[in-house]
Amino acid sequence: MIWQTTRFSLDLGEPRVMGIVNVTPDSFSDGGEHATPAAALAHCERLLKDGADMLDIGGESSRPGALPVGADEEWRRVQPVLAGALSLGCAVSLDSINPEVMRAALDMGVDIVNDINALRTPGALDLVAAHASCGVCLMHMRGEPRSMQVDPRYADVVGEVGGFLAERAQALRERGVAAQRIVLDPGIGFGKTVAHNFELLQRQAELLRLGYPLLVGWSRKSSLAAVTGRASGERLVASVAAALAAVQRGARVLRVHDVAATVDALKVWRAAGLVTRSGTIES
Repeated sequence: MIWQTTRFSLDLGEPRVMGIVNVTPDSFSDGGEHATPAAALAHCERLLKDGADMLDIGGESSRPGALPVGADEEWRRVQPVLAGALSLGCAVSLDSINPEVMRAALDMGVDIVNDINALRTPGALDLVAAHASCGVCLMHMRGEPRSMQVDPRYADVVGEVGGFLAERAQALRERGVAAQRIVLDPGIGFGKTVAHNFELLQRQAELLRLGYPLLVGWSRKSSLAAVTGRASGERLVASVAAALAAVQRGARVLRVHDVAATVDALKVWRAAGLVTRSGTIES
């Protein structure tokens, strides 16, 4: 299983770890910690040393209630960090919904566009489709960050999320984008209740039937606090547990804040012979 990106063909035969780099003052977990280019690049290097396979760099918070950031400001934040990260020898992902920022990043040589809006912003779909080889992650989100957690409802959350992701992937395929360039994300915490999020995890195998690799982002999410009673700064163990549960159910990319702990957990599973090449647990 390969994820084709601008510079790399990423082997997803085993789970891969995507390290989160928030170049923002207001992200839900680490806002402001890496807001300067120097701090963000130091964080990139640390995540790679900890074992990250790729980096996901974003300049606009998508926490519940977050307000939009203009394209100029978003690009000001991410440009120097992307430039530095591209020299580190790993796949670099841009986390953005803005086509102007996507275009500038792809022109720079960025490998992946990770869009929580699944390329629904006017111009985004055609922009990515026109690129020769960039990877893309399409995520499901109900509404927008400022309003997504206001009474989200579904008749069947897995069916509706799966239907949406299938439609967005098909829109790319119809524009000539190869299936190997596409990864899907069910959008844990984006317009979903705690029950919705755990149902998506429990029934994750149904999403795999769409035929694309899954990227999941359980890291430090509030749903983990809801079941553990732990405060926001105490979600490391729960985050790793959720990541491994997602891998057990076939996830291929784990988007995480705590790279070292996640990588160590996957190493133990591999050493114990629990994780097969298909990503499932051996009985």
